[in-house]
Order: sequence, then structure tokens, then C-alpha cells
Amino acid sequence: MNMKTFVGANSREALRQVRAELGEDAVILSNRKVGDQVEIVAAHHSMLKGLEQQKQGGQHSHGLLSEIRALHEHLLNQLSMLSKPGAASQDGHKSRVLRSLLKAGFGQSLADQMLERMPDDAGLDWILKVLERNLRHRPGDEEIVRAGGVYALVGPTGVGKTTTTAKLAARAVVRFGADKVGLVTTDSYRVGAYEQLRIYGKILGVSVQSVRDADDLQLTLSTLKHKHLVLIDTMGMGQRDSRVMDQAAMLDACGVRRLLLLNATSNLHTLEDVVRVYRSPGVVGCIPTKLDEAVSMGSVLDVVIRHKLVMHFIANGQRVPEDLHEISVPYLLRCTFDSLDMTANAARDALDLPQGSVAAHAF
Repeated sequence: MNMKTFVGANSREALRQVRAELGEDAVILSNRKVGDQVEIVAAHHSMLKGLEQQKQGGQHSHGLLSEIRALHEHLLNQLSMLSKPGAASQDGHKSRVLRSLLKAGFGQSLADQMLERMPDDAGLDWILKVLERNLRHRPGDEEIVRAGGVYALVGPTGVGKTTTTAKLAARAVVRFGADKVGLVTTDSYRVGAYEQLRIYGKILGVSVQSVRDADDLQLTLSTLKHKHLVLIDTMGMGQRDSRVMDQAAMLDACGVRRLLLLNATSNLHTLEDVVRVYRSPGVVGCIPTKLDEAVSMGSVLDVVIRHKLVMHFIANGQRVPEDLHEISVPYLLRCTFDSLDMTANAARDALDLPQGSVAAHAF
């Protein structure tokens, strides 16, 4: 492959050299700053044609060609933007905001969407307003505890389902009495799972029943129909476990609504995988957990926004019922951004805005 390196005082100058020698369809392979200059590595567009021929001959996959085309278009678009008058300082400003978002745990996709819409004279304070506007939440005490019904808490192993089940049950017991609350577990595999929930139930004065399949669950729920709130602690399974679908089918067959628990310490890719597998029409909301162990909340907030999930509570510890809280978006954003030295003041100022005063775009 005939690759050539071009060096200019700035991106505009280096790009001019590329176009002059290789043409408008040159394949941009890399773009980096070297000292006070900009270095661009590029190749003639015939490279793409060669790869196409090799692909047809069975030597390269279609995915590789697509990735190179996408990279080519992306870099050309970026360089084209940099070649515009005044774009360098504007790009530097947005790059700083982008770095803050990525450092806080947000993904490239959501960050790009916000930066594309961010006014030239705006900054992180505008981003915070957009995040606040797009984080969906409902009062859990009113819509779950007070309204009542049958809910199953679902999610991977170790996300805190049993403890969160006990926290919700405790809130309901305080409000309506122990005789109005029912506890059920479907976890008959994990050693001690039933015993742990039974201990919580004994403390609260609530009996705990164990079920194994859809018929068993249906029968148990019929005996608990006089209860105000029935909470089902489900078996923890990795998102790639085939039994996740079986569990969803069982809950659907019994008309059980679900609350998906999201571990705030997990990375973005893991959370994305969890939501993709566990998300279904029966999932009516989510509860981020382990906030006390998370470095920041960016990843879980990213997933909540992009998948339009509704948050009902947040959990930040093991105490029952103290460590279950109503949603406070300013608190979540403060947890996310206050650890960033360069953004702490801007985040704190933005969070002082009164609820409902945000006039930013929604996705």
C-alpha cells in the first residue's frame, strides 16, 4: 500500500497537501499533532478499490472494508470542519467538553449527539442542562409503594436484587403494615438465596414464599392477591445466560411488571449488554445500584438516557431501608462530575438551577 505522510503548520495546510497530491478521494489513515505541526498519513483512493477486489477474491472480509470506508469518511468530515475559518478554536473548546464527558463515563455516541447540538458559545453547563432534561424519573414511593401491585426485581448476579427487595418491602411495611406486603423468591439455585430473603422477611414480619416455575408462581400470586404490594426477588443470571429469556416468559405469563437493577460500577459496554437482554415491555423502570462503590455515574446515566428508561429509586449501600432513595437528578449529576477538577465548579453552578427551568433540546 502506497501511504504518504504530509506535515503542515495546521490541519488546513496538511489537508491541502493531501488533496493536491492524492486528490479529493484520498484515504485519510491518521491525523495527529507532532510538536507544533499536524501530521496526516494518507493513501490514494485506489486502495479501496484494491481491497474490494481482494474481498471478492475471498482474501478480506466485508467488515474490514466497511470499517475503512467509515473511518475515511469520518476523518474527512473532521478535517473539513477544521479547515473552516475559526474552526480550530471551536474544535478545541468542544474537545475539552468531550474529554470531560468521556472521563465521566459517558459513551462516544451520546457525547457526539450532544456536541453536535451544542451552540458555539455554550459549554459544560449547557451539557448538564441537556442531561437533566433527558433523565427520566418518577417518584418511586408514589408509583410503586403507594400504588402497589406485583413487581419483580431483575438483573444480573450481584446487582443487589435481594437487598433492594428488602428495602422496598420495608418502605411498604412502614406505610401499610406487614400484613399488606408479600415476598416471593424464584431463586432456588443459589445457596442461601431463600434464607437471606427469609431473614429480611422475619425482621419485617413478612412471610417469604419460594416458587420454581410459572404454574407455581401463578398459584402463589393468587394466594397473595389480597396484599397491597408483592415483591419478587428473582434469580441473578448473567445477561448471556439463556435462562434470562425463560425467566422473562414466566413473569410475562403471570402479568408481573419488572424493575431492572443496573450496577453503577459496571462499564458502559456491560450495561448496554444488560439492558439489551433484560429490556422488554414488562420492564417499567430501573433502579441504579451501588452508587457508593461507583467512581462516577456517567455510564449508567448514558444507558438510561439512550434507552429511555425511567428511574424510580437509587441505591447506595446495604442498609435496610436507609440506603434506598428517591431520584434526585442534581445529586446524580453531582456524583458524576464533581470528581473532575476541571468541571466541578461548572457542574455545581448548573445544578443550582430550579427544576423545570431547563430550556435545552431533548433527544
